[in-house]
Amino acid sequence: MTQYKITAPKTLNATVALPASKSISNRALIIHALSGGQEQPQNLSDCDDTEVIIKALRDMPEEIDIKAAGTAMRFMTAFLSVTEGKHTLTGTERMKHRPIGILVDALRALGADITYAGEEGYPPLRITGQKLQGGTLEIAGNVSSQYISALLMIGPTLQKGLELRLTGDIISRPYIDLTLYMMGEFGADAEWTASDTITVKPKAYQHRDYYIENDWSGASYWYEMLALTNDRDAELLLTGLKDGSKQGDSVVRYIFSLLGVKTTFESKKSTKPQTVTIQTNGRCLPKLEYDFINSPDLAQTIVVACAAKGVPFHFKGLWTLKIKETDRIEAMKKEMRKLGYVIESRNDSELIWNGETCEPTMEQGIDTYEDHRMALAFAPYALKSGSIIINNPQVVTKSYPSFWTTLAKAGFTVEEINEQGLG
Repeated sequence: MTQYKITAPKTLNATVALPASKSISNRALIIHALSGGQEQPQNLSDCDDTEVIIKALRDMPEEIDIKAAGTAMRFMTAFLSVTEGKHTLTGTERMKHRPIGILVDALRALGADITYAGEEGYPPLRITGQKLQGGTLEIAGNVSSQYISALLMIGPTLQKGLELRLTGDIISRPYIDLTLYMMGEFGADAEWTASDTITVKPKAYQHRDYYIENDWSGASYWYEMLALTNDRDAELLLTGLKDGSKQGDSVVRYIFSLLGVKTTFESKKSTKPQTVTIQTNGRCLPKLEYDFINSPDLAQTIVVACAAKGVPFHFKGLWTLKIKETDRIEAMKKEMRKLGYVIESRNDSELIWNGETCEPTMEQGIDTYEDHRMALAFAPYALKSGSIIINNPQVVTKSYPSFWTTLAKAGFTVEEINEQGLG
């Protein structure tokens, strides 16, 4: 097992080259492929999830292994359904236990030819692509927004278009809105036509040059560092972000404003990516209550930040955390105990901390459960404890491959631990 020991600097002042947005990159690749364009979008993410989509679209082998990339599994399932050819779509052992039945059922209702190569409701999938009629479809709004985005992106290719009705509560709405916005950028006619209905007309995508903005999810870990540092003069410059971004996780700037971090854009008038300055202002809420229904990927980061700052919290809207790369609710409870914090869960969708502590056991290191966001969310805790050990730190390649080198450039010491100690 590889372990990194992360030691925090006394001061925090750096320019951080953020990675390109994984969410935008993955959508742009699928839409670009459906448009028949030749030139790939610019500034694509170099993370694992995006790399597997690039490789799959480039090579289109009979068996496509998307490894641990949940986004790729969902987006490629829909894409292959409307693309001529026969393919088997598979992934890691964990991926073979992540449900896909809701999306498969929806695509079958549109006429897709998909069968299960293993357990019913789970990958691997055998897909025979063909032209689909489309029409009206109903799907629960509280499923992964990636199911909904996958269906929407193929909508313009369907002969009758797509009318998608979402039942019940709608979660992660900003990700759906991001998909619709990007579809429009490529010429599609897709919009909310009622509070629960999205209509996509059968209008072909138009290829265009497309530049990917940088990742607000990646920015969240640097916001966490600003919230945890004792350096009152701390300042970080984060590159390539948009004011008014369509990325759901751009809400991180608001959440961290409640935890003492101020955000300043170069220009309020610019719609292009620009450098953002974040600084500490010392003001912090005594308790934080927040519903993560629209931004569940930020939950781990905010849990660690609040506990480290001694801010009790009650977080809701976390249903999807149990079916991510790991069961993030249970993983957070276990790893936070190692740091000395007793976190409770409720209804498989809430995390609560009332200030209760226990004896920390940090020498074991933080386990990452093959989940990139566990490593990314816990590393900044070094600013609270002086140092922290992260087990299997290579998991960050799923979304932020340059994280450890960027952390070192910002003044942190990142050392690999071997069996004899630091090496």
